[in-house]
Amino acid sequence: MTQATIELPEKLEPIFLGKADVRGAYGGRGSGKTRTFAKMTAVRAYMWSQAGREGQILCTRQFMNSLADSSLEEVKAAIRSEPWLAAHFEIGEKFIRTNCKRIKYTFAGLDRNIDSIKGQARILLNWTDEAEPVTDEAWTKLIPTLREEDSECWVTWNPESKRSETHKRFRLAKDPLYKVAEINWRDNPWFPEVLDRQRQRDKVNLPDKYGHIWEGEFLRVFEGAYYAKHLTIARNEGRVTHVGLDPLLQTYAFWDIGVKDATAIWIAQFEGDRIRVVDYYEVVGQPLAAHVHWLRDNGYGNATCVLPHDAAQRDPTTATRFEDHVRAAGFEVHTIPNQGKGAAMKRVEVTRRLFNRIWIDETKCESGLEALSWYHEKRDDKRDVGLGPEHDWASHGADAFGLMCVAAQKPEADIQHEHGNHHGRDGTTGY
Repeated sequence: MTQATIELPEKLEPIFLGKADVRGAYGGRGSGKTRTFAKMTAVRAYMWSQAGREGQILCTRQFMNSLADSSLEEVKAAIRSEPWLAAHFEIGEKFIRTNCKRIKYTFAGLDRNIDSIKGQARILLNWTDEAEPVTDEAWTKLIPTLREEDSECWVTWNPESKRSETHKRFRLAKDPLYKVAEINWRDNPWFPEVLDRQRQRDKVNLPDKYGHIWEGEFLRVFEGAYYAKHLTIARNEGRVTHVGLDPLLQTYAFWDIGVKDATAIWIAQFEGDRIRVVDYYEVVGQPLAAHVHWLRDNGYGNATCVLPHDAAQRDPTTATRFEDHVRAAGFEVHTIPNQGKGAAMKRVEVTRRLFNRIWIDETKCESGLEALSWYHEKRDDKRDVGLGPEHDWASHGADAFGLMCVAAQKPEADIQHEHGNHHGRDGTTGY
């Protein structure tokens, strides 16, 4: 029997051994994961064709407007890199199939074609490349289409956020039939010198993105985020660090109120011009009692709760305001008046102006920092105009943070006039 040898990065060898329902790899640029998985799809196609099997290898991405956006060229290059493998395939401009025509490749974008994929038969293998943005809905519909007893799902991606459905579904899975590995440039024995030169440039010129691009780390700052530059400067200046609670300073809890979506709370203290952000809380679909318990359980039972303007609205059924409920729970409460038209952007501008005065606890505020790093403008691409801040998962934390900055920038005389003379324990004026 003639044998063929396939060389793989050592870290990926265990991924392709034995039985599995899912095989995957995640990491940064230059790791060799995409080329390896492309080549191994062709090895599987060859094996199935030799065994007389019929079916398709489905190559998907979340976004694919044309074949130019697909993995077609990657698979072609992988097949051609192994002469013995190339001899068993017909490769055309828009197709790849085995010489026997029993195994063919198909390519599809999940955002537009997921419902049509559900009806396809004999999918022996699905390989989803650039899988980071694939939605929960897409995964939920795609995976059940792999109906053959030995069908498998292969996944490769460069991580961006721990909130991504790909991360949660595959990287955090404990299923023994999910074989997934991390692989980066240093794990690729064929890492080219030209890429290494670019890597070293990025390490110098893009220090805040280097970890994501080359080391497979989550993005710390997203392109186009309102506070991207400010967060980078804060990190470089050491203002994203450990920030402990000072028992001599008044503590404030700045809220964004969620009913069906998230409630977010930032815990902060004011030390002269310095804004010390010590903790962050966010939860979805929980009653007020859960928020109150968190405040008390974490040592913020004496915090002054600063609420957005909608806390002053009366419930149409009970005629009770949210601020009344918080006050009844034993907290001093201040509600910031409505900032009028364009309030969201006013918060953004105030926050940008005050960011150089802000210190944030890196550990306790991790998920809040993630929200700030993502908070961005919604755009109408057809008209190329901005539509103001995008209302998504990040907006709740960003709105509460903006409320803190709106409160912090008020002149002392205005604060005293609105709320009375509220002083911290050391005599400094509260927000």
